[in-house]
This record gives sequence, structure tokens and C-alpha cells, in this order.
Amino acid sequence: MIEKRNVEMRLRIGTRGSSLALWQARHVASTLEKANPEVRCELAIIKTKGDRILDAPLAHIGGKGLFTKEIEDSLLDRSIHLAVHSLKDLPTELPDGLCVGAFLRRDDPRDVFLSNGSSCLEDLRRGARIGTSSLRRRAFILNKYPQMEIVSIRGNLDTRVRKIESENLAGVVLAAAGLLRMGYSNKITSYLDPHLFIPAIGQGALAVEIREDDTAVRQKVAVLNDSVTQTCVEVERAFLRRMGGGCQVPMAAHCIPKDGGYYCVAAVIDPDGHLRVQDEYAGNSIDVEEGSYLADKLLARGASGILKGVLGKEWEPGKV
Repeated sequence: MIEKRNVEMRLRIGTRGSSLALWQARHVASTLEKANPEVRCELAIIKTKGDRILDAPLAHIGGKGLFTKEIEDSLLDRSIHLAVHSLKDLPTELPDGLCVGAFLRRDDPRDVFLSNGSSCLEDLRRGARIGTSSLRRRAFILNKYPQMEIVSIRGNLDTRVRKIESENLAGVVLAAAGLLRMGYSNKITSYLDPHLFIPAIGQGALAVEIREDDTAVRQKVAVLNDSVTQTCVEVERAFLRRMGGGCQVPMAAHCIPKDGGYYCVAAVIDPDGHLRVQDEYAGNSIDVEEGSYLADKLLARGASGILKGVLGKEWEPGKV
């Protein structure tokens, strides 16, 4: 009997060039190769607009896809076969011809505080300087601790950690998942309560983006998909889609499996933390459209006024 051998399949994975992005892309490559012995992966590093512009807050740069557009262009021109993104960076509306082929099992979605000593956020003195690159984090911190001073910081994960010293900060707020992936758990001072500091939509999850017409790649990456993660993040992204905002708008939605069912909390918050509109859902099951229903509830209670103040009077629900 002649042994049938699988023909080797080489896949190019598009990724940003930061240490964290490379870790994530290598993780996907390793998992793909273990599940598909005939697959061999190589990485293609692609610089995005968000990587090039480091001297301005993300909220001031404008536009969607700050960390994804150039990678998606490479997918569309077939320079790469798939792309690995932090899901919180991926817009809810993808370019024609592209889709998410897999949502990897979500890591810890919470925000964390890294301090210059051992102090937690609640222990800091009035006027303490807290670094963050996120308008959402700024808003939630000021909502709870209006006496703090928020300092905008940019750069990759290592750079932002170093800025605690170089910018004379009391600490920085970052995503737990990135720190844990890089082996930096010992740097975390405290984990922030996800009900008070609601994580970014999709935070902690990785997405594998592919071409819709690439059946062969779709079949290979399907093994990476985690169905529970997919349900939760699709609810969150439905909320964001209905709101018509991007990842740099002060809003959040976080869905988790709980007590045999699902729980989702969502909020829209004024950038200076003065006004916060929040609601939640709990049930034995959940539909993706529950995210849209939560958005409508918040809009009816005043969230539209906050978003018009941030995005301009031309903002409309569902307009992306």
C-alpha cells in the first residue's frame, strides 16, 4: 500500500511588528501547524497608520482601522493569506471580501494597573498622574477617581511600561491579556473591576481575518475558533456597530458566560467621566442582537448626547 502524503501548504500571516503582535501571530502560527501538519507558516510584518503616528493621542488621529487597514490591504491584494489582530482593534465593518475566520479563546479581558510602587488606584493621592492611550480608560478612571490627572501615552507595550519612570507617572492602565502573553504578570499591581472599568469591546480576544473566497484557508483556521468567545464578542461588536463608534470612543460592552447563561454589561461615558450611562443583560441564552438592544437602551437614556459631543453633530446610530 502506498502511503498518501499531504501536500505542504505555506501560509503567510500578516501582523504588526510589535513584540506583542509578533507573539500573537506566532501563537496562531504554532497552533495552526499543530492542528494541520501539512501547514507551514511565515510572518509578514506590516506597519499600520497607528504604528507610524506616535506623537498624537489615538482619539485625535481619526478614522477607523488605525491598526488594521494596511494589513487588510495586503489580504485583498493576496500578499498574505491571513491576518492576526487584537480583536479590539478590528472595526465592526470589514472591507468587502474579508471576514473573520476564527475567534481564538479569550484571555483575561480586564484592565490592570501598574504602579511605580505597590499602590492601587484607590490609594493614590489627589493629582496622581496616570498614563493611558485609551479615551475609554481615561473616562472610566475619571468617573471613579475625578481627582486623578490623566496623561496620554503612546507606544508599544514595553514603551508604555517604561514611561512610568520616564514620564514620572504614578502608574499606567493597560490590558491584562497583553501583559500576561508577554510574561509580565509580575508587573501587575492590581486588576480593575470589570463592572466599574468595563473592558474594551473584544479585549483579550484574537481574531484571524481571511478572504471570504479562500475556502482552503477557511478550513485550516476553523480549528482555532472558540464558540463561546465568538458568541460573547459578537454581542459586544453588535453593540459597537449599533452605536456607530470605533475603539477610540468612550464606550464599552463586556459579555461573559455566567451561571449557565450569559451576562453583558455596557456603558457610554463622557470623556471627562462626568456622565455615565450603563445597563446590563442577564439570561439563560443570548442572541447577538442583544448587543444592539443594549445600545438602543443606552441611546434612549442619553448616550446619544455624549456621542454627539465626541463624534460631532453629524453622528447617527449605526453609522460607521
